[in-house]
Amino acid sequence: MKSSPLAEAVGRVGDRWALLLVHALLDGPRRFNDLLDDTGIAPNVLTTRLRHLEQNGVVVATPYSRRPPRFVYQLTAAGQELAGTLRLLAQWGAGRTDGAGGAEPLRHQPCGTPMEARWYCPACASVVDEGDDEMRFL
Repeated sequence: MKSSPLAEAVGRVGDRWALLLVHALLDGPRRFNDLLDDTGIAPNVLTTRLRHLEQNGVVVATPYSRRPPRFVYQLTAAGQELAGTLRLLAQWGAGRTDGAGGAEPLRHQPCGTPMEARWYCPACASVVDEGDDEMRFL
């Protein structure tokens, strides 16, 4: 059976902990203990997720100490590409009105208006809406 693009992405990134790690690394390189403090992930889970992200080309670990071995972690170019995806997921989370949230939506700084994401075809120079027949996963 052929894998879908979504299945491929989920397989490379992993679970919610991995997404929180990518989010924490968007601001730049971090050491293990910084990631522990920033994310609240248990050390064993953090180690497992960092290794998974590294094996899938999302994170690179650069040693800064040999004894004991210590690393600084940063996103690869592929990892940086996840920034837009995380913004969309955060926007979706902020839009939940079931009483569990309270997060503010992303806003346009100059005017304060909540922003909306749109799909755009650069070849046709047109915006494609979710319900359009023109939009398909290939």
